[in-house]
Amino acid sequence: MWDGIRGFLRGGARTDHEEPRQRNLFEAAADYVVASADNDEAAKDAARSHVDPDALMFGVSELARRAVVAMAAERGTSPEAMARLLLGLPAERPRSGRP
Repeated sequence: MWDGIRGFLRGGARTDHEEPRQRNLFEAAADYVVASADNDEAAKDAARSHVDPDALMFGVSELARRAVVAMAAERGTSPEAMARLLLGLPAERPRSGRP
């Protein structure tokens, strides 16, 4: 259903003879993350309905990893520093008293 709506909004409605395309977990993860950012519960539910919950969380984690690595490279910093910046954590992780 959502693929048909998205296709229509992009200018190409799905015809009746087309088979619905199988969603992959990365598409579902991207839809879920965008819906979360937009605070759109209906879209989050739709994304959840396309894949297994464990697969969705793997996709979301992979999306986060790739985003952190790409942003770190763009800014010339480490992925750890970028992740901590995005989460509002101190720049350096507290070190334990062990050598």
